[in-house]
Amino acid sequence: MSRVRLPHDAKAGPTKPEVRAVTLAKLDPSPDDHAVEVGACTGAVTVGLARRAGRVTALERKPERLSAARKNLAANGVPVEGTEATAADGGAVEAEPPSAAPVTLREAEAPGGLPEDADTLFLGGSRNYEAILDHAVGTGVGTVVMNVARLEVAGDAVRAFRERDLLDEVCQFQVSHGYELAGATSFDSDNPVYCIVGGA
Repeated sequence: MSRVRLPHDAKAGPTKPEVRAVTLAKLDPSPDDHAVEVGACTGAVTVGLARRAGRVTALERKPERLSAARKNLAANGVPVEGTEATAADGGAVEAEPPSAAPVTLREAEAPGGLPEDADTLFLGGSRNYEAILDHAVGTGVGTVVMNVARLEVAGDAVRAFRERDLLDEVCQFQVSHGYELAGATSFDSDNPVYCIVGGA
């Protein structure tokens, strides 16, 4: 997995690398796909989508997070529609063509601002998810992935997917990272993540 540089803070933790890897594998966008993300935050998942899809639209309702995402995309050489990357954005400006799809960043709260032609859709949070799922059904989104950290929300979201005939699978995973303890290795566990996968 290519590394993602996140030099700019969004006052919220980015999706962990291991969670991003599973998320991107479940979304599995092709070079012909329009991938859409709700809740760009730091832009960590956005970078991964841009490296795989033909084009990307990312929504973020908080201006400060949108600004961090824009700068982090530039730091990873990802072109953002309507802006020009500069060294001040945290990334080198390259003359050669970028190796990532262009990203359209929108300051919007979904489902407002969602395009009508998405092939894949990632929900990085649970805000307004039922209305977003309704939009996905109405526009025929092929793959929908939602990550959830809270058990109660996961249960409600699974029901919402099922009620809309979107549900394909649910997986729960947890990652532990090693650290040194008394000359040996022990582990700290991250919170478990529920990954809900489906599509119209």
